[in-house]
Amino acid sequence: MENRPLLVVDGANVVGSRPDGWWRDRAGAAVRLRDALAPLAEAGVPPELPPPVQVVLVVEGAARHVPPTPGVDVVSAPGSGDDTVVELVAAAPRRSRVVVTADRELRARVTALGAQVRGPRWLPR
Repeated sequence: MENRPLLVVDGANVVGSRPDGWWRDRAGAAVRLRDALAPLAEAGVPPELPPPVQVVLVVEGAARHVPPTPGVDVVSAPGSGDDTVVELVAAAPRRSRVVVTADRELRARVTALGAQVRGPRWLPR
C-alpha cells in the first residue's frame, strides 16, 4: 500500500498562472514545469509534504503528450484535467494529499475529499 504523500499539480492552471510566454509553446511550458517539480519527489515541500513525495502532473490539450521524468508521474487527462485531478485525489483517501491549483471550483471539489490545496506560488522554483 502506497503511503507517500501525494502532490497533484493542475498543469494547465499552474502553467497559465505565470506570464512567461507559455501560450506560444504549451507543451514546452508543461515540460519546464515537470522538470521544476522533479526535485520535490526527494526533497518534499516542508513542512506540509515531508519526503519522499509522489509527484503527479496532470496535463491536457497541447501538453497531452508530455512524458514522465524520474520523480514526476505525468497523467494525460482524457477529458477534463479537473476531473482527472479529482479522480487521483479520490483514489488515495488514506494518504496525505496536496493539490496545486488556483481554480476555485477544483479547490472546492478536492477539499471536499479531504485534500489540502495550495496556489501555484506555493511551489518552489
